[in-house]
Amino acid sequence: MSSELRGRRGSFIVLEGCDRTGKTSQCKTLVDKLMQADIQARYMNFPDRGTQCGQLINGYLTRKDDFTDEGIHLLFTLNRWEKTREMEQLLRSGVSLIVDRYSFSGVAFSSAKGLDLDWCKAPESGLLKPDLVILLTLSPEAMAKRGGFGDERYEVPAFQKKVIEKYSILKDDRYWKEIDADKTFDNLTEELYNEVLNSIKNSGDKAIEKLW
Repeated sequence: MSSELRGRRGSFIVLEGCDRTGKTSQCKTLVDKLMQADIQARYMNFPDRGTQCGQLINGYLTRKDDFTDEGIHLLFTLNRWEKTREMEQLLRSGVSLIVDRYSFSGVAFSSAKGLDLDWCKAPESGLLKPDLVILLTLSPEAMAKRGGFGDERYEVPAFQKKVIEKYSILKDDRYWKEIDADKTFDNLTEELYNEVLNSIKNSGDKAIEKLW
């Protein structure tokens, strides 16, 4: 497939969903599979805790620091803006991006805390728009059984239920795909990989669009 992709841009693919649905592990596995198939791909995640802004966010998520709900939302947004130029350059050079969380997480989590949904979307407007968003779903019971659940600030079942409701408002069937994550890791990888390959095939000659 790699010869078909020469001279075409990469695809921007985001995995979204509640905590402990396996997004990070799946993203990294997908990148490995693409690279083995000689398809250029890069793993990215948000928040990117390696930037200056990301270090502030990390302090908040691990309960070392506190911010107002509005303040932390804007820090999350800034964290995405910090990476936008690099992301666009990679896409234009033919690298597909497999991204663990994006603006939709920011809006879903902040609005689940009670902030106005449109207010949450506003500072994200103009960021790069993904070609494909895969929403991984998991029942609250299955989520609570996953290892490490509860380690960070937002990993509370009642709150995660509110987040799921916000995702359903944000979901856009034109470029979103919902997949049940309650299956074996390998079976889920196979299902995701097929979606990713389709997106890479279909995105290469399209313009990069902006969000909202």
